[in-house]
Amino acid sequence: MKNDKILLDHGSGGKMANHLIASMMLPAFDNPILSQMNDGAILNAQAGRLAFSTDTYVVDPLFFPGGNIGDLAVNGTVNDVAMCGAVPRYLSVGLIIEEGFSVSDLEKILAAMGAAARSAGVQIVTGDTKVVPKGTADKIFINTAGIGVIPDGVDIAGDNARPGDQILLSGTIADHGITILNLREGLAADAPIKSDSAALNHMVHRLLAAGIDIHVLRDPTRGGVATTLNEIAGQSQVGITLLEETIPVKKPVAGICELLGLDPLYVANEGKLLAFVPEAHAQKALSEMQNDPLGKDACIIGKVTADRPGTVIMKTPIGGERIIDMLTGEQLPRIC
Repeated sequence: MKNDKILLDHGSGGKMANHLIASMMLPAFDNPILSQMNDGAILNAQAGRLAFSTDTYVVDPLFFPGGNIGDLAVNGTVNDVAMCGAVPRYLSVGLIIEEGFSVSDLEKILAAMGAAARSAGVQIVTGDTKVVPKGTADKIFINTAGIGVIPDGVDIAGDNARPGDQILLSGTIADHGITILNLREGLAADAPIKSDSAALNHMVHRLLAAGIDIHVLRDPTRGGVATTLNEIAGQSQVGITLLEETIPVKKPVAGICELLGLDPLYVANEGKLLAFVPEAHAQKALSEMQNDPLGKDACIIGKVTADRPGTVIMKTPIGGERIIDMLTGEQLPRIC
């Protein structure tokens, strides 16, 4: 491209828009469905149930240790589909770009999206690009939508938690949110922290292939583990008891949280999942998680009870209890 900045003409639907697609987007996302260049993707439907999700990404800053807005957008929607027990297949991508945005940065974002899609085993098959006048957006926003196929016999939903279920967490919490906050505020420039942004569909497939009876899956993004567990407790009308000493937090992340008075339980994650499984399946599920590249720090953090439906209780190391409520307000804006 001759221009090093995005112009309004790139969103016109004319020659420059077509050149943007042909020179940058098709090479980054190349697959036979997208290359047909129809107004929509024509997909080979598979019999059975489909999972469908959409999300919009406005993270600031766009680039951060562990990723950028591009792979975050792909991973996030892949994970939302996978949390339904589905095998993600296809994504759409919508870009809203501010006039004057760097073409070089756009290339990096598109390359990251393409790499993330290939790693997750999904295809980006359709999309749209809009360019808005300078000052009417903040650099770039990305919307992704995803479709996946739910295998026969899989029944995973937020209202499926049952008393006796063990609650598994796939790794350390608060990595993504604290990485973004640290970068914005320059709190600890040398701290060895980075976003946990990752696609979790391969881990979910591993659990299902091992015959694990999964009742609930959820990735605790905005609002963190605490808010997610409150949502599940409410949907299933069960109680949840957590053991504080079992919840893993990296030392640099815990240090920044303590400095700012933040509870890691409420900080966003972008590459972790919570799984509710019957007690008889818990140890096998834990072993499968720990043998996955993204689950080496997996652990059992609590259980589901019939007591106090809709309530999450934390048991402290000294034998006390406290209620873990849902997040009120926006703790960290534009985190994803």
